[in-house]
Amino acid sequence: MAPRRALVLPTALLGAGYLAVFVLLDWISFIEPYGPFAITPWNPNTGVSIAVVLMFGKRMIPFMFIAPLLDGFDSAALAEALAALGADAWLLYDFRRVNPVAERILGPTGMGTRRLFVLLPKSGKPVAVAHRIELQPLADFPGEVRPYGSWRELHGELQALARGRTLAMEVSPEDAVPYLDRVPHGVVQLLERFGARVVSSAPLVSRFAARWSAGEAAGHRRAALALAEIAPEALAWAGRETARGAEVREVALQRRVLEAIERAGLATDHPPIAAFGPNSAMPHYEPHAGADRRLEAGQVLLVDLWAGPTLGSVFADQTWMGFAGRLPDAEVRKVWETVRAARDAAVALLRERGQRPGKGEAGRVPTGAEVDDAARAVIRTAGYAEYFVHRTGHSIDRDLHGSGPHIDNFETADERPLVPGVGFSIEPGIYLPGRFGMRSEINVFMDETGPEVTPPAPQQELLLV
Repeated sequence: MAPRRALVLPTALLGAGYLAVFVLLDWISFIEPYGPFAITPWNPNTGVSIAVVLMFGKRMIPFMFIAPLLDGFDSAALAEALAALGADAWLLYDFRRVNPVAERILGPTGMGTRRLFVLLPKSGKPVAVAHRIELQPLADFPGEVRPYGSWRELHGELQALARGRTLAMEVSPEDAVPYLDRVPHGVVQLLERFGARVVSSAPLVSRFAARWSAGEAAGHRRAALALAEIAPEALAWAGRETARGAEVREVALQRRVLEAIERAGLATDHPPIAAFGPNSAMPHYEPHAGADRRLEAGQVLLVDLWAGPTLGSVFADQTWMGFAGRLPDAEVRKVWETVRAARDAAVALLRERGQRPGKGEAGRVPTGAEVDDAARAVIRTAGYAEYFVHRTGHSIDRDLHGSGPHIDNFETADERPLVPGVGFSIEPGIYLPGRFGMRSEINVFMDETGPEVTPPAPQQELLLV
């Protein structure tokens, strides 16, 4: 007789059963919230976490230990920064994730279907004003939680917080820097009616929200090295295939880059840009099957790719240029050399002014606007000013186009200093409509000892493929 086999339930079925029982027990035992308390004998965070591990395995265990709100936040440094700003507190606002700065500072705040305000004062404990149906994410909040339900309750709590205070918020006068202008005008009006003076939190965003951690910087470096191998290889492949008579279309090159990103163990949130000939003159061109261009000899090739260790990490973002042939004409060479020189001029200013700043103008950390001016001056001198149609670079944090200082005195006037800890792209370009465009993109991390360029060896020569 064959031995009896033990009944083994699939882990997914076991986890689903556990979760069903848990939800039933939670539902029948729930006690209606009273005042600031949302009472239930069962712990939803722990219960759901166990179910997820049962269903998806041990790889989900790290997600059971997501840090509480404001975990590790440097309150002493904030007090110093608020004093320099002349503000009493930083008031973070969010609703349906309109303000990425709030979650960057606080951590995950739940569904976000109701308005959330968190006051981080110069002295004293933080105060959160949250709707009663969304108190769960605030269970471990290191301060006072003031719940509200009706708009009258919300106004009462906000009036108590706002009266007589100068509050820093994510606003930008006259929408000068849209990446800073996150709080709706109506919210500002309401707080001002309650007696607050609202000022821009720009220096706080740079110092506390846009800075890379050591782990994020390390992940970015790894991604940058991988992209610096993927892009040249993909361009060379396109050239080889074309030389042997095969058809190479933009979507095929795009797909090859995406597959290489996946093989490298990286993640991206959008397909890369692959553009040939006249399409390379459109800075944010997106190829589509059936409407994309076939590579032909004598065309410029552009690949713009971005990826990071995971979604939500600090990505690397690069643009590489190639030419299908061995003898690019004089203007192609001139445009490439001008773009490269503009990129290098921006880096030179950062190294001159951003490395161990001293006293006086020469030692002052440059602003995003000043670095944009340095790159733009090179292109203007070469006679291509009207064909450089975008800013020189964008902030990079957990968002690819982040909330920190941008390298911009063209689309906006970003006068924020490039303080240690922030990162951004440098990507000047020249775009000749109907002919070709060129861009050279690298990233810079402002380390405490000076600017660090990634990849360490940027493109120097046009890749002849």
